[in-house]
Amino acid sequence: MRGFASNRRALRVAVPRQDTNISDFLTASGTFQDGDILLNRDGLRVVTQEPTTSPVDGQIALTDLEAVKVIGKGSSGVVQLVRHKWTGQVFALKAIQMNIQETMRKQIVQEIKINQSSQCPYVVVCYEAFYNNGVISIVFEYMDGGSLLDVIKEVNALPEPYLAAICKQVLKGLVYLHLDRRIIHRDIKPSNLLVNHKGEVKITDFGVSAVLANSMGQRDTFVGTYTYMSPERISGGAYGFESDIWSLGLTLLECATGRFPYLPPGQENGYLNFYELLETIVEQPAPVASPEMFSAEFCSLISACIQKEPKDRMTAAELLKHPFIQKYENEDINLAVLVPRLPPGA
Repeated sequence: MRGFASNRRALRVAVPRQDTNISDFLTASGTFQDGDILLNRDGLRVVTQEPTTSPVDGQIALTDLEAVKVIGKGSSGVVQLVRHKWTGQVFALKAIQMNIQETMRKQIVQEIKINQSSQCPYVVVCYEAFYNNGVISIVFEYMDGGSLLDVIKEVNALPEPYLAAICKQVLKGLVYLHLDRRIIHRDIKPSNLLVNHKGEVKITDFGVSAVLANSMGQRDTFVGTYTYMSPERISGGAYGFESDIWSLGLTLLECATGRFPYLPPGQENGYLNFYELLETIVEQPAPVASPEMFSAEFCSLISACIQKEPKDRMTAAELLKHPFIQKYENEDINLAVLVPRLPPGA
């Protein structure tokens, strides 16, 4: 544990200025309440669930976290690398100003509910959440390798053994979400798959996820990143867990080629508009892995994911038994070589 100097920076949340009143969601004591979620400066409570124990249960208070640097920015707030003053442990702290639209507020509450109850080594850990002075702060484990998108930018195209190791971990995360939690992630893409120096790959960002309460396993709402949407989703139809499999297939193909599969020729910045992308995904043939560039097993895996008809796609559990995954089952594949480890303050 490092010594603690008095001149270290205190935690400051640099978020957009609050312009609207959120008093409708505040109790008399100043606690933020949305449904069964209760948040205040002391932490998170879900009134319908039994208390859960996290790896650092009882050890995190918002005042014990000090800012190291900003590692991400969005329209509603920022993500900071923070350090616990007394233990030296680092976390990623997502801070959201609650002057946001109703849709975004619901997404944040959904993300908190899913994350705080997730118990899976292939899903990014959420340690705690707070509400203080108009800001919701969510404390996540810090994945020091960034995302798969960062890896693609660094190495361009990933060799098949690494793709198999990545795919296996993501599939295990999807099996947990789909079978154990009945959750459709709805936004599987390279930037939502985080990596670390241990070679671990974990799913993050559950803001637009859907929890299925019925046995039919379908939704018809339209949220998520358009470019990785399956045909049934982008066209506004009903969809289920199969939509995550389509997105995974596109993600793997992008990791393999270093290029988004639906990127039009001569348009390196993507499609000019949504309708052009919609027409391409719905009307044009699905992308494939080139047999001249890739093994038969990898081509088969991509085909098993990127099928226009949802019923023709394999499930996450079935894909774990696919020959491409089995091919490298007994090989020691060190994903950490793709992830240069940086000191937390760098």
